[in-house]
Amino acid sequence: MGSPMLALENIHAGYGRFEVLHGVDLRVPPGKTVALLGANGAGKTTLLKAAAGLVPTTAGQITLDGVRVERIPPQKRARRGLMLIPEGRGIFRDLTVRENLAMFAGRRSVSEAIERAVAAFPVLDGRLGQRAGSLSGGQQQMVAVSRALIADARVILADELSVGLAPVVVDEIFEAVNVLRAEGRSLVIVEQYVDRVLDVADYVYVLHKGRVALVGEPEQCRRDAVFDQYIGAATHS
Repeated sequence: MGSPMLALENIHAGYGRFEVLHGVDLRVPPGKTVALLGANGAGKTTLLKAAAGLVPTTAGQITLDGVRVERIPPQKRARRGLMLIPEGRGIFRDLTVRENLAMFAGRRSVSEAIERAVAAFPVLDGRLGQRAGSLSGGQQQMVAVSRALIADARVILADELSVGLAPVVVDEIFEAVNVLRAEGRSLVIVEQYVDRVLDVADYVYVLHKGRVALVGEPEQCRRDAVFDQYIGAATHS
């Protein structure tokens, strides 16, 4: 895979005395997209949160662009270019859409941030003055994904971008993912629609009970009986 932009090695993490991850390795090369798949409870969200610094690791190391970061807090990891888009939107519900986009703007001007968000999601143009929490679920997710489009983050961890969304909105979300890929961002995507994420992924990791069960490229996985055993044909949508 080459030199990784983000590397997690022998990661052990969990909640209190309950360990969820039991020695996980994951590598994300520069400009590549990794699909992180597995059944509910496999540890996918915990792994993303551990990478972002929201769940402490008890063993192992995390490197971002060659620098170890497992001992530094989440905000410093974010300043180094690591962004988590959590499941459940991760927006400021009491602020307007415009205010949310302004919060995400970073080094960009607010007008430029809004322009980028609206280019990806035109429906937001008519919602800029609306409180974000009053938007539909799909529109809230558009605001959340706009964070990645606007920010200078080089590694984006995306947790269940399409959960609960109508198919037409899922299409728009994945168009935005393709914009991020075209810009050379590195992505780790946890996604319920397996075939959709295999279409955009360069590499696939499958977690099973807190351990890596399978690593491969999308076409290998589509033909792999072991992949179906862990993921299940029912999740292909």
